Amino acid sequence: MSVRISAVVCTHNRAAYLRKALQSLVDQTLPQELYEIIVVDNGSQDNTKQVVGEFYAMPNLRYLYEPVIGLSRARNTGWRNARGEYVAYLDDDAVACPWWLAKFLNVLETFEPSPGSVGGKCEPIWEAPKPDWLSDNMLYDLSLLHWSDVPIILDERQHLAGCNIAYPRKLLQAVGGFREDLGRQGNNLRTNEENHLRQQLVSLGHCSVYHPEILVGHHVSPSKLTKKWFREKAYWQGLSDCCVLNPDGRLPLAIRARLALARISWALPRLLLMLVASNSAKRFKRQCQVIESMGYVAGLLGAQPREVIS
Repeated sequence: MSVRISAVVCTHNRAAYLRKALQSLVDQTLPQELYEIIVVDNGSQDNTKQVVGEFYAMPNLRYLYEPVIGLSRARNTGWRNARGEYVAYLDDDAVACPWWLAKFLNVLETFEPSPGSVGGKCEPIWEAPKPDWLSDNMLYDLSLLHWSDVPIILDERQHLAGCNIAYPRKLLQAVGGFREDLGRQGNNLRTNEENHLRQQLVSLGHCSVYHPEILVGHHVSPSKLTKKWFREKAYWQGLSDCCVLNPDGRLPLAIRARLALARISWALPRLLLMLVASNSAKRFKRQCQVIESMGYVAGLLGAQPREVIS
């Protein structure tokens, strides 16, 4: 029997987390001859390679070293080396449920209309208590989401989490995969690589499907449970949104100025709400919305992601 689906784990200096992620893939209910595991080591300097070596008894496990730092680069290396008809991505700090690959395969092969991407529920594995100032509607910044108790086609306001997502390999090939100027590179919080890819797949007539039974647990480290981290994430989100809108920097100045003014007009009421909000969670949510708008406007005015101190 041939490999039907490839599970790709991209990793950078997270050997301790990686061991748990790989064990969850070894423990899948899908027969092992139907899937492969590809670990893309993105320039790690810890004992990542040794951890992968602990699992070499697993059939169809491969270790690839990608020296060019960047999550999108690593993801592209993964699918370009995949043998499966479908490619599923699991973050190195996530743990897949036992039926993860079996359910992905079922949805990708049977759902109508034919999906361009499929994802599912991401539950938190808290490594520290959830702060009082962190509202539930900000959990998506931690790649934690749950859209529905039944399978649905996502609308344009909804998205899938990159820690728990799969694509037909032929579609990744058709659009060239992930934009490598988007997505995390080292310690920065650049994003939007999945959203840009989704836009391309939608333009080809393919929907995004959420299925709640495609479940992962996602570690939330204490370093992410700080206001500083969320503020930086918000700024990078705004800057990344601008990168998608104006990828080559050729958008005319008049249009960029008009978009900047519109975004400032959108942000000002939220600034006022932030100042008067009595609830700390609501106040911080408004603050992050304003900071995200600052990143967006900065991008329109010419700031490049590499110029931002992460």
